[in-house]
Amino acid sequence: MSDKDEELAMPRDAKIVKSLLKSMGVGEYEPPVIHTFLELWYRYIVDVLTDAQVYSEHAGKSEIDCDDVKLAIQSKLNFSFSQPPPREVLLELAQNRNKIPLPKTIAGPGIPLPPDQDTLTSPNYMFGIPSQGSGEPEETEDEETSIPNPSQEEKTDMQQQDPHQRVSFPTSFHD
Repeated sequence: MSDKDEELAMPRDAKIVKSLLKSMGVGEYEPPVIHTFLELWYRYIVDVLTDAQVYSEHAGKSEIDCDDVKLAIQSKLNFSFSQPPPREVLLELAQNRNKIPLPKTIAGPGIPLPPDQDTLTSPNYMFGIPSQGSGEPEETEDEETSIPNPSQEEKTDMQQQDPHQRVSFPTSFHD
């Protein structure tokens, strides 16, 4: 099929979309672009006419007239696009907001970081090397005085007392 045959077989609305694209300087596009614009176009028209019918029924008219369509289009525009507030209103809001000073910074220059004990990069364990003769892990102070099932308060107290826990592993492996 040649380009002329395709254009003759094309629906009237698709020809209009194609001519609109051409008038806007769009020379190359994928074929689904026309179908996408047609879908958007039809959806917009159905929405506007549905709103116009509602306005017409509300006014007690039996048919939709030009005023109903204009009102439906205007309501669509107002709903879809909102204007920013006037410059004077924005300046007044900025002045009112800027009357309140920013809080003073406690930290010095740079990015304030949390204390070392609250970060994941701080050392939170120590390795203990067992004595040569035993081959078993050393017992730590925490293991000797540990409570079988400590409550949440006791866990917090233990963590506050010694944030560095001592862990030891045997240095030689026995088969």
